[in-house]
Amino acid sequence: MATVDVIKSCIDSIRQISEHIQDAIVYLDAGSTESFQFIAAYPILLELGARAICSLENMCPLDLVVDWNSNSDPGRKLVVITSSLLSDAHRYILRCLSAHQVVRHCIIFTSISETAHSAFPDSPLGPDAYHEYESLLVQDYEELVKKSWTKPGQAKHNFEDGGRSEFPSSGEDVLNLEASSSGRDFYEHNQLDCIEDAVQKLVVSVHHFPMILCPISPRVFVLPSEGLVAEAYLSAEHEDSISPGLPPLSTGLLSDADDVPPGATLTAHFLYHLAAKMDLKMEIFSLGDISKTVGKILTDMSSLYDVGRRKRSAGLLLIDRTLDLLTPCCHGDSLVDRMFSSLPHRNRTFSHGSGSQLKLSSSYLHRAPLDVQIPLAKILDEEDWQIDNFRLLETVEAFLCGWNSGNSDSQIEGLINLSQKIHDKPSQSDVEILTGSFVSSENFRGMPLLEAILDRKTKDGALLVKKWLQETLRRENVTVNVKSRPGLVTKPELQAMIKALSRSQSSLLRNKGIIQLASATLFALEESNYAKWDAFSSAEKILGVSSGETSQSLAIQIGDLINKTAFLGSHVNEGKREISKGLLSLQDALLLMIIGYILAGENFPTSGSDGPFSWQEEHLLKEAVVDALLENPSVANLKFLHGLREDLETNVSKSKSEETAEEPSKLDIDDFDDDQWGKWGDEDGDGDNKNEKVYGDVQLKLELRDRVDNFFKFLHKLSDLKRKNIPLRDGSLTTEANFDEDRKGLLYKLLTRVLGKYDVPGLEYHSSTVGRLFKSGFGRFGLGQAKPSLADQNVILVFVIGGINGLEVREAHKALGESGRPDIELLVGGTTLLTSNDMLDLLLGDSSYI
Repeated sequence: MATVDVIKSCIDSIRQISEHIQDAIVYLDAGSTESFQFIAAYPILLELGARAICSLENMCPLDLVVDWNSNSDPGRKLVVITSSLLSDAHRYILRCLSAHQVVRHCIIFTSISETAHSAFPDSPLGPDAYHEYESLLVQDYEELVKKSWTKPGQAKHNFEDGGRSEFPSSGEDVLNLEASSSGRDFYEHNQLDCIEDAVQKLVVSVHHFPMILCPISPRVFVLPSEGLVAEAYLSAEHEDSISPGLPPLSTGLLSDADDVPPGATLTAHFLYHLAAKMDLKMEIFSLGDISKTVGKILTDMSSLYDVGRRKRSAGLLLIDRTLDLLTPCCHGDSLVDRMFSSLPHRNRTFSHGSGSQLKLSSSYLHRAPLDVQIPLAKILDEEDWQIDNFRLLETVEAFLCGWNSGNSDSQIEGLINLSQKIHDKPSQSDVEILTGSFVSSENFRGMPLLEAILDRKTKDGALLVKKWLQETLRRENVTVNVKSRPGLVTKPELQAMIKALSRSQSSLLRNKGIIQLASATLFALEESNYAKWDAFSSAEKILGVSSGETSQSLAIQIGDLINKTAFLGSHVNEGKREISKGLLSLQDALLLMIIGYILAGENFPTSGSDGPFSWQEEHLLKEAVVDALLENPSVANLKFLHGLREDLETNVSKSKSEETAEEPSKLDIDDFDDDQWGKWGDEDGDGDNKNEKVYGDVQLKLELRDRVDNFFKFLHKLSDLKRKNIPLRDGSLTTEANFDEDRKGLLYKLLTRVLGKYDVPGLEYHSSTVGRLFKSGFGRFGLGQAKPSLADQNVILVFVIGGINGLEVREAHKALGESGRPDIELLVGGTTLLTSNDMLDLLLGDSSYI
């Protein structure tokens, strides 16, 4: 029987729509772009006959001519692939249609099903969403075309309706299409056709395309960060919720149908259609309140018609992220986690211009993009690279000039100005031109690169990358004069091998997968990134050891971390940034404080009336946090400081300016001159100013104390995770306090117990339609079904609602290996790929409920 492969399933889904892709201009939204980047779908789209592949949100006039040549007509078919609601993508689709006014057929593929469209609170479409949108788009397009052609020979795009922004026909850095004689003739010839199209009506068809996801390996996947499923809220704001991007605490009180968060509904629909595409019949198990809600929706979506179909049986294990917040907050031994935490990420598409206004509803949150930017240009900084880069820029300029060679002098002058702008910013263009990213389909002799790295610790993963580089160099017959020590990976060694492989363009293209992975490894192992990660890891181990002793010992360690980072921050603000290399900031200390409180809640649940520490211990911690924030208000982007941060920064700058003004003042005999005696009484005004300043400082400090009190109330909620989460109360799934090499997270413990066929408190099985029928009807005659076990399945899909990290994937595979069941195929998925920075944003940043 064929193995389960998420990447292969995604590629097969794209090939199934080949007849629509052929001879079409394809537009991808941000979520689809991220997904197709991971599976390397762009060559496949071109192989299937796509004329061009463009960005839906960043559409520009060059899209109109990117596929032009003398032997082809303009494209008359447009394909849009989106991971958002049709109503959210509407303005972009309309803009594309208004630009491509010769298009006769628009085909839209969305990952959101019709049922999910009607269930989503912000969607204006009903149960027949696809047909409704087809007619609405045609109607809006006709109105727009009639308005845009104001008079013969002049095209004026007007997007005032519905909040649509103006789309320029020419700009500072783009070409004016109507300036060329060929472009002008083309548009004049098609003016009447455009109006005629509005009468004849554009043919629009909408289809469901569920396989928009980001596979990290053939058996590990997450959802696109800018797709609707990952952006939708997983919890509304109430006393048991922590963040809109995380499930609420599992108190055992299931939500009513009206209170189901939109993220839970969309997750259920995604998993249902994912299983259908992969021909899997799911036996559903859940742990946690939101997971139970998703499992119930999945069960209700199943029908008797699925019984007769020959599908492969598989187990689906749904887990709430809030059952284990400690693992994604910590810095475990995972090379993949180091890479995704240290590498810069692509900027969000929706953060630009008017597009940011689309998703300000209460049902959305902004997650960090998954697409990392591997800085190859910083590694390949030799003179030959700069020469090649110069040639590439010259080639781009030559292409632009050649495209409009028969045009007027003014157009040529515009192209020259454009080329000068490119040359004026060499460092920025270097980064833009040579920036790598992860592609999950890249492999080394059949072994997927990212999959092999996921299963290894940092040192083992780096050694494997080094081994791949050495074998690739031997295959390319390239010699490198660098010292190599077995069992050790050094930065000069990796950099020398990467440069040797990238010396020629052909070698760079052939070995781009291993070059990009090695460059990411090199960046993660840089001294500053490596030292900071190790500093985090050491601090977490100290907190773990202290939590095994007394609450006083743990409180002292947390206080020391706050005080040390406050001292560091004050020196950084004074300009001594060199001492901060690899050290922790106040923001990092607050993340460690969260870890400390979670550990305290597991080990000292009854130390204080409101929290895990006594009143005296917590009072000292509050004072430390207040003093640290007064000294360093700008080092952390904290939601509980919104509206107060500017005042704190102003206060710090005033204090420092007063200190510098007082330092040079010295006593002088002239200070006691007789003329000074006549100024008695004037100091009353100075005293009033000082009193006002003191009063302002007191008010500011009182306001800050109130904010810090709210912060500690939130910490109390986190310390109650073990007590309020029902599945954690017996302690069998709680993470160990000690942070040694054998420390394991919830996912490892859960899989170990499940595969060993031990009982798991709170694990619920969701009976299928047939199962419920046997239980309620035929069960009376002794024909009841036995409750299935997850361990009896040959395929198990674990999905963590809220997100996963690389360490958990490695631990899940380790649990499977220790179970002695090599016949089981394990798939691991999650809402997103979490880093410690993501957790800090979810808990204390803009995406929190603090």
